[in-house]
Amino acid sequence: MPGGRLTQQERQQIALGLADGLAYAEIARRLDRPTSTITREVMRNGGPTGYRADLAHRATERRAHRRKPAAPRERQESAQPYGRDAEAVREFEEMYAVAMMASGMPLMMGRVLACLTVSDSGSLTAQELAQRLQVSPASISKAIAFLDSQGMVRRERDERRRERYIVDDDVWYQSMMVGVRSTAQLVETTRQGVDVLGAGTPAAVRLEGVARFLDFVSEGMARAAEQARDVLRTSPGPQDSADPEPDRG
Repeated sequence: MPGGRLTQQERQQIALGLADGLAYAEIARRLDRPTSTITREVMRNGGPTGYRADLAHRATERRAHRRKPAAPRERQESAQPYGRDAEAVREFEEMYAVAMMASGMPLMMGRVLACLTVSDSGSLTAQELAQRLQVSPASISKAIAFLDSQGMVRRERDERRRERYIVDDDVWYQSMMVGVRSTAQLVETTRQGVDVLGAGTPAAVRLEGVARFLDFVSEGMARAAEQARDVLRTSPGPQDSADPEPDRG
């Protein structure tokens, strides 16, 4: 397996692979590189839709020229609790952000949410987020505003009066319920269009079908989210990971 930095030709192949809709794992296989290398390369240079081989190559060269030898303080900051592999954690965090982006979340919002989620405390300040993600405070502020509006983070003041951003254990439940409420509003608006266009007309019939579909799906999502909410708050016990006992009748 080749080591070292990616070459310009490899970056061009990455760009071609992205344009063809290939998964990171497939691009990595064709280049004989780790999937994490491809994931990190794309994430650092515009994401799947914004990646450009020439720009990525020049950006990497600039970063290499600016890079200084790691100070002891920097090495200490990268240390992980519980004996975790720091590099493996960073790679997973990047892949987690990519997965959320693939589901429709903007890139920076996905990175911030991933960073909060993989932290044991689930709570970080804007400064801590900016340092970990190596982005500007303005980028963090914009991402937090979006995540807050989606019910995926909340804000608190700590004992030093600093604003902390917190991801709760039921963040995905809260986010799903925000989606349910938004869909319900869309259903109501769609049905108003039926009256405007005239019941029974082709356009109105189309809108009524859309409203019924969204209403049905939204109700199902809300019901499923309520039923499964306790899963987010229950610690798995030994019996959850073991194979069930066979029915001996």
